[in-house]
Amino acid sequence: MNTYEALASTVIISKENRLLSYDDSLQLIGTGRSAFVFKIKSTDKAMKIFFPRFTHLAKEEGEIYKILQGVSYYPSIYFAGANHIVMDFIDGHTLFECITYGEEITVGHIKEIDYALSLASARGLNPSDIHLRNIFITSNGEIKIIDVARFRQTKDCVQWYFLKKAYQRHYVKAYFPKKISAIILNTVAYLYKKGFIPFYGE
Repeated sequence: MNTYEALASTVIISKENRLLSYDDSLQLIGTGRSAFVFKIKSTDKAMKIFFPRFTHLAKEEGEIYKILQGVSYYPSIYFAGANHIVMDFIDGHTLFECITYGEEITVGHIKEIDYALSLASARGLNPSDIHLRNIFITSNGEIKIIDVARFRQTKDCVQWYFLKKAYQRHYVKAYFPKKISAIILNTVAYLYKKGFIPFYGE
């Protein structure tokens, strides 16, 4: 058992996806729909531990990150285990956090995200599940994209298309507030997913 596997084995998750315990050298920094994410203290690495019924995603996401190695817009991966992956720790804010903190998302950022996704497509992937919580603007102003487990699905994903439309139609306008509470953002996302807020293409 290597060091990463030994560290991952200290993370105990219940069948109800509750985090029960973990080693003191880990710092919990995020909880998603399928995993907990920890920073490995005193390093620049993060460990993503998948919930019991999502452990298969460790292999899938690990393989996709390997395909993306060398593309600066995606974190480097260092290890993929049975239920976890180890990758770069990203120091920055997600687009969701930028909006809640009132930090500007520029047209240049949007163009960079488009370019980053095009580079993934050029490597035979199909960027999917792109949303405000898996795109970072780092402390150095760089774009980083995480959570790539669905980049090999075959169906077309329109989430990023819709987000760009919302950005172009509303966010860049002078009247639009650049700081919005997380409660409002989550409510809008929920209503959209339920079909109460239709989005019309061009």
